[in-house]
Amino acid sequence: MFTDKEISEINHLLVPENNIVIVTHHNPDGDAIGSSLGLKHYLKTKGIDATVITPNDFPKFLKWMPEAKQIIIGEYKRKIAGEAIYNADVIFCLDFNSPSRIGLLGDWVTKARAKKVLIDHHQMPEQFDYVYSDTTVPATCQMIYHFIQANNDEKLVNLDIAQCLYTGIMTDTGGFRFRSTSATTHRIVAELIEKGADPAIITSNTWDTNTISRLHLLSLVLSRIELTKDGKVAILWLKRSELKEYGFDKGDTEGFVNYGLSVLGTKMAVFFMEDLYEDFIKISFRSKDSVDTNQFARKYFNGGGHINASGGKYFKSMEETIEDFKEKIETEDF
Repeated sequence: MFTDKEISEINHLLVPENNIVIVTHHNPDGDAIGSSLGLKHYLKTKGIDATVITPNDFPKFLKWMPEAKQIIIGEYKRKIAGEAIYNADVIFCLDFNSPSRIGLLGDWVTKARAKKVLIDHHQMPEQFDYVYSDTTVPATCQMIYHFIQANNDEKLVNLDIAQCLYTGIMTDTGGFRFRSTSATTHRIVAELIEKGADPAIITSNTWDTNTISRLHLLSLVLSRIELTKDGKVAILWLKRSELKEYGFDKGDTEGFVNYGLSVLGTKMAVFFMEDLYEDFIKISFRSKDSVDTNQFARKYFNGGGHINASGGKYFKSMEETIEDFKEKIETEDF
């Protein structure tokens, strides 16, 4: 958590007359959107307006959250996003550790005169004016709640805040089943439920949103799942042509990699997907126990993230990428 001195300095900046901007990473997920909107609603209870900006669009299954449709999407509204960042007095940087992770917003945020406040749980954060970084916390949404606690403002947590933060914690913990989910996480979730967050409604709004195209893609992926490294690693993949054939929409492949990890005996799952527009392979890694996907992704696949959940990219064909992965994973000891 921030020091008491830092908390005091940050709160001194959080006044109605200052321009407050909240930014999060490229291809925002539930934790990114939940933490951004959760913080926005918290500031709103204190009479402070904040503008949320994302580098690009986010999945439809997250747009049910309160005021999600007011988020400025940089790729669609460059001028508005750029002016908001330029005029900001404070920029909250949520759920990313480097300006390189926020796409077209990165250069603008770096050059902005605003004080930058980082709240993030990824490894190796870069330099910001104020940094709250904790890799042991499973979700940035939980860290936003800790920030609220540090201000002794739990009483201000309302339904809007609770719904947003619950969503981010739920999605980034895989439904509270990842190893980093702690007793503290569950205590916070209980408090959010007491504030009005309804687990059944939030789960339905977020996860019970399958389209026929998504189910067709999932069927295709599962039909050719492959095990390697004596059954310890599951490989899943999709090509660009297949995404187009089945009418891929942003977010359709969310969670596909977890099916590989559900196979009995697996320690790691990897999902390869050709980018829809550019010539590279997007990679999602998931693992169990002490199998470190972060180090593996950093070492071989231009990526990183958490120990048990990471991403990367590779600039070869699908076939070459899978073969290179198989070769490299055999050198790992687990």
